[in-house]
Amino acid sequence: MTKHNVNRVALIGAGSVGSSYAFAMLNQSIAEEFVIIDLNEDKAMGDAMDLNHGKVFAPNPTKTWYGQYEDCRDADIVVISAGANQKPGETRLDLVQKNLKIFHSIVTKVMDSGFNGIFLVATNPVDILTYATWKFSGLPKERVIGSGTILDSGRFRFLLGEYFDVAPGNIHANIIGEHGDTELPVWSHATVGGVPVMDMIDRNPAYSREDLDEIFTNVRDAAYHIIEKKGATYYGIAMGLARITRAILHNENSILTVSAYLNGEYGTDDVYIGVPAVINRQGIRNVVEVRLDDTEQGQFDHSAGVLKDILKENFSVMQ
Repeated sequence: MTKHNVNRVALIGAGSVGSSYAFAMLNQSIAEEFVIIDLNEDKAMGDAMDLNHGKVFAPNPTKTWYGQYEDCRDADIVVISAGANQKPGETRLDLVQKNLKIFHSIVTKVMDSGFNGIFLVATNPVDILTYATWKFSGLPKERVIGSGTILDSGRFRFLLGEYFDVAPGNIHANIIGEHGDTELPVWSHATVGGVPVMDMIDRNPAYSREDLDEIFTNVRDAAYHIIEKKGATYYGIAMGLARITRAILHNENSILTVSAYLNGEYGTDDVYIGVPAVINRQGIRNVVEVRLDDTEQGQFDHSAGVLKDILKENFSVMQ
């Protein structure tokens, strides 16, 4: 890791997600230094100026500036949110070819700076691009993390909280798999204050399994609905990225559903995919392997297979 004596985060990509992440980072004072890098230097400069003007209102001032790739050398984390955006009617996987080329250029420039920290990838399709970042960078798999299904799991907990009229912090439930159309809910381990969700359904006729199916559909398709209404999603994922960043810099050993490399866990390997993992200062300490029921395992295998097919199809682009 870096010998720099303060926590520095470098953000590459000052679009809607990147700017929202910067805003969350400064409001929560998660890092001592925050540098914004973008091809559009005026946008990066404007964001840095705007954020600095609110520094007096933050819990602890964060040194914030617009910079260049050489600023990544002393960064503890490089967050990548640059790339082509998902358009109405497009799936996340439709973005593969466009963003692989962009990422090859970005990751090469970051590594050329002497960077030796942790990559955190937010750009879609996040599982594919996290794998690509790992390949392009040559860093250990533990130090390349994708945002994975952290937002999907957040949406899941929020909607379940609304349904059961319980604060979402008291809901423990995960969405795993591809951050996209083949993701799946882990109903077999979803709990409300320690009570399994399925027990809640069986005990109270006001609840039904059909309602749960609808909740999951709304989680899975949430991005499409938001993109249709406002053109892009950025606040939720920005807050999720800030949460992962805090877990890393504060060495929390927190369990978050991120895109992690599998090497036999969940019966699959050589793929980055959304699963619970312990996050600390070293990146991904370990993947948490939850025992899935037969239906969930079949869905997970399908999701991993879709990602592997995409990787195989596009691997020549990644060389």
